[in-house]
Amino acid sequence: LSKFFEDPLPKEIIEEYQLMNFNDAIAQVHFPESDELLDAARHRLGFQELLLIQLRVLNRKKLWREMAENRKESLVMDKKCVQSFLDRLPYKLTGAQTRSLNEILIDMSGSLPMSRLLEGDVGSGKTVVAAAAAYMALMSGHQVLMMVPTEILAKQHFETMYGYLKDCGFNIQLLVGSLTKTQKEQLVNDLKNGVIDFVIGTHAIIQDNVHFRNLGLAIIDEQHRFGVSQRAFIKQFGTPHTLSMTATPIPRTLALTLYGDQDLSIIDEMPPGRQEIITRVVPENKRDGAYEWIKDQVLKGRQAFIVCPLIEESEVLEVKSAVNEYERLSHEVFSEFKLGLLHGRLKQSEKDEIMELFSLKKINILVSTTVIEVGIDVPNATIMVVEAADRFGLAQLHQLRGRVGRGEFQSYCFLFLEGDSEIVRQRMSAMVENSDGFKLAEIDLSLRGPGEVYGIRQSGIPDLKMASLSDRKLVQVAREAAEKIMALNLRLDAFFELSRYIDAEEVVIDY
Repeated sequence: LSKFFEDPLPKEIIEEYQLMNFNDAIAQVHFPESDELLDAARHRLGFQELLLIQLRVLNRKKLWREMAENRKESLVMDKKCVQSFLDRLPYKLTGAQTRSLNEILIDMSGSLPMSRLLEGDVGSGKTVVAAAAAYMALMSGHQVLMMVPTEILAKQHFETMYGYLKDCGFNIQLLVGSLTKTQKEQLVNDLKNGVIDFVIGTHAIIQDNVHFRNLGLAIIDEQHRFGVSQRAFIKQFGTPHTLSMTATPIPRTLALTLYGDQDLSIIDEMPPGRQEIITRVVPENKRDGAYEWIKDQVLKGRQAFIVCPLIEESEVLEVKSAVNEYERLSHEVFSEFKLGLLHGRLKQSEKDEIMELFSLKKINILVSTTVIEVGIDVPNATIMVVEAADRFGLAQLHQLRGRVGRGEFQSYCFLFLEGDSEIVRQRMSAMVENSDGFKLAEIDLSLRGPGEVYGIRQSGIPDLKMASLSDRKLVQVAREAAEKIMALNLRLDAFFELSRYIDAEEVVIDY
């Protein structure tokens, strides 16, 4: 039957990359004549799977840029203007920050709309780079939008951006769900009329009645927490430059697959003076000793997070819940201290009140779910305890660890485990030995695979039968081939016809 298949790849690609004939690959993968031929068949079919994914993301990039004809004007990059912003900072940017900012500014001064992902570890300084980009857009007479996933983070970004730009005369406002109806209506009206220069907000911004007079730059923080509604919302306003940011380290080759429709800037250097957080796996028989040590630290004025994987007790999963742990710790372990409880089911006003009390040191120990994973900045908090740490990915554990170590005091991360398998020991050893989020991401990718680490199924990427997103070399080769196909305008009618039968999403590329 394999002889009846038309080879879906162009002859040029087959020859350049020395790929096995498609019919032969189908035959050999089912009835291999040798290990060598089986490997060649798998390579050919795996290449084909990855090529389809790369063509999809490159097509999204192509279509986004084709909308450039709707752009009214380009931003004018004034190097002296940008330098004046940088000169006001109390510190110098790192080399990685400077490189990323230059890439962003070059994009923003071009005729095509920027679509760039800024990736950087916790504490690497992404926000100040975004602030410099916002400053350029504002000085060019354009409005700026910044979307963030939570109200807590929105308020923190508002305070940070206001601190950077307050002396520049811009009108910076916060649009979140907890505002009154009257306040929202006034903000929406001011945005439409151009009274507001820079708005920072949550999903509350994504409303039918929100309009901009002249949106030049959209910044999306932790973009994976938004759905397709975010991109569709931004497209309403023509094609503003788009800068996405993530503190979740993603290996470069995997980023090409997950976010291949965006250009990539990586801040892979930490600012000087950033202290390393001491991380330890604590065996159950030393739990009481760890609690006594935490008590001593709190008596010295420090604060602690205790993170649990669930809100309430589960009959299925035998893991500690935040509610139960809060009750136990409040009455049995830390009764002399003030504890707080934070989780996603609380009202926004309740979350804000708890975080305010914690920031003011009126709460000594905060028991929480992973709602504190992103954007919580309390410099006095020096202890992070994670229950059932083996149930979290290394990237998420690294994010949680990044909630401490933000002040002048030495900080610590304690990991309590449920399992004791070989892979658990390997992963937790990696956490103890590495403070580099990118290195941890590579380790987690190799140990668990991309599906478990990054939730590939939620990203729209089909299940792969032959290829692996962990295969860095093949991902890079497929990306290179996809770029050549797009550039050479090669037709792939047979490829797209075949894709209907290999569990891939529908792909449409218009030439």
